[in-house]
Amino acid sequence: MESALEQLKKHTVVVADTGDFNAIEEYKPQDATTNPSLILAAAKMAAYQHLVDQAIKYGIAKGGPEEEQVTNTMDKLFVSFGLEILKKIPGRVSTEVDARLSYDKDEMVARALRIIALYEEAGIKKDRVLIKLSSTWEGIQAGRELEEKHGVHCNMTLLFSFAQAVACAEAKVTLISPFVGRIMDWYKENTAQKSYEAHEDPGVISVTKIYNHYKKYDYTTVVMGASFRNTGEVKALAGCDLLTISPSLLGELSKDHSTVTPMLTVQKAKACDLEKVHLDEKEFRWQHNEDRMAVEKLSDGIRKFAADAIKLETMIKEKMLNVKNGQ
Repeated sequence: MESALEQLKKHTVVVADTGDFNAIEEYKPQDATTNPSLILAAAKMAAYQHLVDQAIKYGIAKGGPEEEQVTNTMDKLFVSFGLEILKKIPGRVSTEVDARLSYDKDEMVARALRIIALYEEAGIKKDRVLIKLSSTWEGIQAGRELEEKHGVHCNMTLLFSFAQAVACAEAKVTLISPFVGRIMDWYKENTAQKSYEAHEDPGVISVTKIYNHYKKYDYTTVVMGASFRNTGEVKALAGCDLLTISPSLLGELSKDHSTVTPMLTVQKAKACDLEKVHLDEKEFRWQHNEDRMAVEKLSDGIRKFAADAIKLETMIKEKMLNVKNGQ
């Protein structure tokens, strides 16, 4: 019998969630996603030091104050990993804008366009790149502007609330990444229930509602479930537009030979009784604020990605100093 992974691929676009592009080839995903934490982990591996070194040379050559050199190096490094990943997949790579810009729409747009320009300089058209932005109100409006004015496709990340999902659909962004596992993490930490079957998993329930709402009302934005803690969550969302999965869970799914059936379908979505929702900025902020889990996980996610970006910058600064000193 086919593996669960091969069965899943018949119902859902499978995406690899990793910066370790050597891990991608084995599972043959369509797309791949990266984030600052994944790039930091990969940048520490000996196999990828040449990319770090190349990015530092680029940053130094661009000149300007040290802060500007570091920023240029970071952008180049993220794009360098993306370019290597694109050699191994037929689809798109997601590259993330610095989480520290999550509340600055104009800076997010500017940084995204710089990342796209670096890809285009390397011969990669923008339709093979998804720009990842935090799903703050400012991030969602940056996504709207990038899509409408610049034809840049966006992947809205750190999405935990239904309000965030509605605002993203209304902004007509390409794709959202609701975080399944991190939602469950919060419920484990903050309620008496410490384990969940897949069908009762709060993250699975959240993504199912979002998918059903999108399909029922024919939104063009697609749903990519992310941040999985186990294969049960993955299989419970079979049929979702896309699922981005870590190499370790892709490995488990490739060895699993249980039957995978589509749990999410357009037909089920059309039959559900969800009402259409419209959110302006005030209503978005109120509805999102009413969801304690989403508020806490969004701010926590931004802090964690920002912390890893700072660690990566510190590593780059040290290496940059060595290069300048001829070491």
